[in-house]
Amino acid sequence: MGDDGDLPRPAREDRTGAAADRRRPATAAQLAPQGVDRTPRAVAQRPWARDARRGNRGVTKTVAVIGGGLAGLAAALRLGDAGYRPIVIESRKMLGGRATSVVDPRNNETIDNCQHVLLGCCTNLIDLYDRLGVLDHIQWHRTLYWTRDHGEISVMKAGWLPAPLHMSGSFMRMKLFDSRQRLHIARAMWRIIRMGPGGRHAWAERTFADFLDSCGQPEAVVNQFWDVIVTSACNIGVHRVGAAYALQVFGQGFLEHRWSYTMGLATVPLVNLYDTAAAVLRDMGGTVMLGTSARSISFDGRQVTGVVTANGFVDAAAVVSAVPFDRLHKLVSTTVREADTRLRNLGRFEVSPILGVHLWFDRPVMTLPHLVLVDAGVHWLFNKGTDSDGRQHVHAVISAADDWMGLPEQQIAEKVVADIHRALPASVGIEPIQVRSIKEKRATFAATPGADAFRPTAGPAPADGPAIDNLYLAGDWCLTGWPATMEGAVRSGYAAAAEICRKDGIESVGVVDDVPASWLARLLRGK
Repeated sequence: MGDDGDLPRPAREDRTGAAADRRRPATAAQLAPQGVDRTPRAVAQRPWARDARRGNRGVTKTVAVIGGGLAGLAAALRLGDAGYRPIVIESRKMLGGRATSVVDPRNNETIDNCQHVLLGCCTNLIDLYDRLGVLDHIQWHRTLYWTRDHGEISVMKAGWLPAPLHMSGSFMRMKLFDSRQRLHIARAMWRIIRMGPGGRHAWAERTFADFLDSCGQPEAVVNQFWDVIVTSACNIGVHRVGAAYALQVFGQGFLEHRWSYTMGLATVPLVNLYDTAAAVLRDMGGTVMLGTSARSISFDGRQVTGVVTANGFVDAAAVVSAVPFDRLHKLVSTTVREADTRLRNLGRFEVSPILGVHLWFDRPVMTLPHLVLVDAGVHWLFNKGTDSDGRQHVHAVISAADDWMGLPEQQIAEKVVADIHRALPASVGIEPIQVRSIKEKRATFAATPGADAFRPTAGPAPADGPAIDNLYLAGDWCLTGWPATMEGAVRSGYAAAAEICRKDGIESVGVVDDVPASWLARLLRGK
């Protein structure tokens, strides 16, 4: 498949505009009537199919995968497809890692710990969901809704122009910004378009605020536009985030292809997206050990030999650690850290928290499927639906929520409800009948300037110093080329599996290609 013309065009809306989009959100089936064949090119090629035909060839080499989150599942599935026997060791009783769900004991309802979003540019995450057969549980939204106060809605969506101009029409009509502010934003966007990936790397040691300052962006524009997007995407604000990460968000997520910004939301609790994973792994000869805590990675002085768990020893020819850096630090001894350069910087990572707040109202207060809030503590609102009794479930997300972590739930609820009332005037006077807040104090690593210097590679890198040749690392904190995202986690798992295959001389797909930049985007950046 090629550029813009090969991908689904936004459906023509009638004069009701946003109302029509609310009534008819695009499902995976509508965007991809032949499965995933209308999604980005790399996914449409179904690259894992070659591995699936080659897999289960009687190869008995066992690989222990510590962690059943997205990174661990991605690694295990690719390894199984290549003929290995993956053993996934997960301390929780469910798969998914941080992108999962919990049961609220107060109402026995399964709720996500926090709303997780995928974009059209997340080719590897889409690949994984398709591998698990759950793409039909993803609903795609081509219209993004923004508001400040008093319920006035601004819309961002792709028009008929090719990327990177595809959103210019709706952007110029956004009521949130006056003409001078839109001009400032457009000038900075033009610079991002022109610089391309190579230009982004030149800003690796600077903050995104530094970049915006070099573009002459007014403070109000920084706070009301740039920071809103960056904080949601990177879980760290413009004054702390490395410029290269933020520039990638705008480049790959908004400007290079008209499909890339399209937002996918799960229509089921996140934990249900992994329902098939254990069965798929078992079918290929693998094992999933839920409720099994890893205690340490065993090392004989030259190689790792397996994993010591609370339930016994798991012998393995190779080990993939797919847990966060702080958890890995506890799994390896000082001897192991000294034997592998990649493990020496585990203490250098900073973290950034996320707060998810679930609210139930006795009547509907929100008609839009989702809403970006400007000049508010809450960054996003998501409409989780209305039950048979007319009660509506609304989910609020606060990224980079450092200032919220010490607050009690009652105070959190008051602040969130105040933001909802400002954003949705029809909700004024309606209080939630129940609130549940979920704090993720160590949700992601902080993608600060220069962080790539200590993010480790998936496989051993002897050129950088000592390395253990059968220890592999995965997780969104690894050197994936992405900030802390689900896409980065899957990429890391695929990369770890590919490194194992490469060492053994087995062909492997590796990381799925990015969505190709449109012809105009390539022309404008001179490539």
